[in-house]
Amino acid sequence: MTVMSNESKGMLLGVLGVVAFGLTLPATRYVVPHLDPVFIGLGRAVLAAVFAALLLLITRQPLPDKFQFYKLLVIASGVVVGFPVLSAWAMQTAPSSHGGVVLGILPLATAVAGVLISNERPSAGFWLSGAAGCAVVVLYSLRGGAGSFQPGDLALLGAVASAAVGYAVGGQLSREIGGWQVICWALVISLPFIALPAWIQAPENGLNIPVNIWMAFLYLALVSQLFGFFLWNKGLALGGIARVSQAQLVQPFVTIIASAILVNEAIDATTILFALMVVGWVAIGKRMPIHANN
Repeated sequence: MTVMSNESKGMLLGVLGVVAFGLTLPATRYVVPHLDPVFIGLGRAVLAAVFAALLLLITRQPLPDKFQFYKLLVIASGVVVGFPVLSAWAMQTAPSSHGGVVLGILPLATAVAGVLISNERPSAGFWLSGAAGCAVVVLYSLRGGAGSFQPGDLALLGAVASAAVGYAVGGQLSREIGGWQVICWALVISLPFIALPAWIQAPENGLNIPVNIWMAFLYLALVSQLFGFFLWNKGLALGGIARVSQAQLVQPFVTIIASAILVNEAIDATTILFALMVVGWVAIGKRMPIHANN
């Protein structure tokens, strides 16, 4: 019986996490006409934090030490506050399928962040394949914006930067305290800072909002903000930040399909072509060697 290597396990978990994250933008686009972007971004984190706190209490997880706490603050800033709020704001003006392709730059950004904080040293071929995928995303964004970046694109790029740092630090810390514990502690630590803004931006007529909108919001809270990270952080810890981060190159395709199904967005052939071009680089990047500094 063949035993799966840690690298393969990490990549498998990473892909499953990406599938979970791939529905985030369409779900956000679905609820943004009914809910304030700040509430979408922070409110989902508040709900996820409640479940995270219960999990930590039930399993009696030890408190993070001082240095782990600092890392958790960085993670919370990126994936609990930065990415959710900025991506929700972008979905007010940009189609989720467009956003999914723009987020194709995230693997390269995560790899860069991973190199800066870890001992991973990707080869030149790895960087070239990542840069090629990045270039495709930039060309796609400029095409959609008639030669310039639109406000939604700038918000998405900010979301990319936020997520990249959070993913990289989260992957590193997952090796110390576990993948699911990282996102749970990040949510719990952020709760005192996000509860009031989320409450202020909460809808006054929440009972009049359709149930399907709240179900999509529940997905954002429990899957996009919580359980998806269980898979993702564990994958990064097992397979390495730089390599597993390249699994995110399949996210545009997942998002495009979900956009067509969930929010009835018309997907043109050019969007599919650009997505396939971006996705194509994941196979190349995965084959490129990544070394560890001694």
